[in-house]
Amino acid sequence: MELIDKFLADFASFVWGLPLLFLLIGGGLGLLIYSKFLPFRYLFHAIQVLRGKYDDPNDPGQISHFQALTTALSATIGMGNIAGVAVAISIGGPGAIFWMWISGIIGMSTKFFTSTLAIMYRGKEPGAADSINVNSNSEDILDENVDGKKVKNVEGGPMYFIVEGLGKNWKPLAMFFSFAGLLGALPVFNVNQLTQAIGDILLKPNGVDVTFNVNLMIGIVLAIITSIVILGGLKRISQLSAKLVPSMVLLYFISVVCILLLNYQEVPKYFMMIFTDAFSAFNYSAAAANGNEDAQPFLGGMLGGLILLGIRRGAFSNEAGIGTAPMAHGAAKTNEPVREGLVAMLGPAIDTLIVCTLTALAILVTGVWETSAANGVSLTATAFSNSFPVFGNYLLLLCVIVFSISSLFSYSYYGSKCMGFIVGTKYKHFYNYFYIGSIIIGATYPLSSMLNLIDGSFALMAIPTMTATLIMAPRVMKEARKYFDKL
Repeated sequence: MELIDKFLADFASFVWGLPLLFLLIGGGLGLLIYSKFLPFRYLFHAIQVLRGKYDDPNDPGQISHFQALTTALSATIGMGNIAGVAVAISIGGPGAIFWMWISGIIGMSTKFFTSTLAIMYRGKEPGAADSINVNSNSEDILDENVDGKKVKNVEGGPMYFIVEGLGKNWKPLAMFFSFAGLLGALPVFNVNQLTQAIGDILLKPNGVDVTFNVNLMIGIVLAIITSIVILGGLKRISQLSAKLVPSMVLLYFISVVCILLLNYQEVPKYFMMIFTDAFSAFNYSAAAANGNEDAQPFLGGMLGGLILLGIRRGAFSNEAGIGTAPMAHGAAKTNEPVREGLVAMLGPAIDTLIVCTLTALAILVTGVWETSAANGVSLTATAFSNSFPVFGNYLLLLCVIVFSISSLFSYSYYGSKCMGFIVGTKYKHFYNYFYIGSIIIGATYPLSSMLNLIDGSFALMAIPTMTATLIMAPRVMKEARKYFDKL
């Protein structure tokens, strides 16, 4: 196990190097400037699309704009916001949040481009080799039969827009994304942190000794719950996400706002500290103590390590440029790619700029980041417990359970789509059995290993996603100009 832990730490540290930072953040910033901040100029229109003003039931796709966004958010709003933020603060201090913000702002532009491409170039069942260009063949998608084959569902995601947008010669890059996605979609980090939360918040205070067998039982229960939902397919996932995610975001939002009101005198101080500490020294000793590979020097010193930590945790939180969200948005019922790009753009704003900021301030103003040895979700739980002594832990646990379980549903969809591209959609359901089995691993394995596995896989997924998106960015802008001229 020590050898596996070391391999995963070295793997994540290697792939999250300078080239990837330039590709993910430099590329996203380039897209933002190239588009002349176009996504931000149409925020109100994006909200109108999300509310269903432009919905057409006859458009190709499986789910509504709102369901697509909540499905994507159910994967991103969860452990990345609650545990990921706590990890960032415990290692890098308040300044790490500033770089998470930068990642979120740039990520809004990245998600606009990647999700627009996911609609522009969609595949179709029954075969992974079949693809449809929404722009040039929109009438084909609406037709019940295409090339003599009955079209059941359209398929979206980076692997499809790479092959259809760039040509068959680029299929190895699409396959690379899909293989990385098989690992990146595994629920091991979410399950690990949910198991930790149940143990620390529910079991230990009630005198239950949290052993391997107890964690194993939690993993088995989670596997059973997940099986019931994910074997029902995307519609069941999206319907459940549309009901669970908004209500839990609202409950979490109200809870954290109450914590901030209870500590209102501390809020300005720590809010300013996020900015001032963003350019201060990176805490390598804390990183090393947590067994975190972010302890490696970067860009020549302390500041570089802090930037990298914030960007990595931001990428884990909002997944912009990674390529997961376009798989959900690619299934939206629309024949206007730009509309879905605008809806997808709202994801990082909700996820990183709002939810992550609230979590960070709750941890900071309660002082637990300096007084507690806890890490991950346990640190956030300590902040809730200090603010609401009787029920705070249980309130957070409720949010964590819903966020984590909804994430389990969405990630299974992402992984099965990657499997479908590799071996054909007829066999994609086999991934679900592998996925369910990995829940047991996540429940019983150490936090650092699970975090490194997902971090490294996300990094590999970002390479083909961002490469193809940068190449096809002019096509997205051409489509955007056409759409807004009509509007």
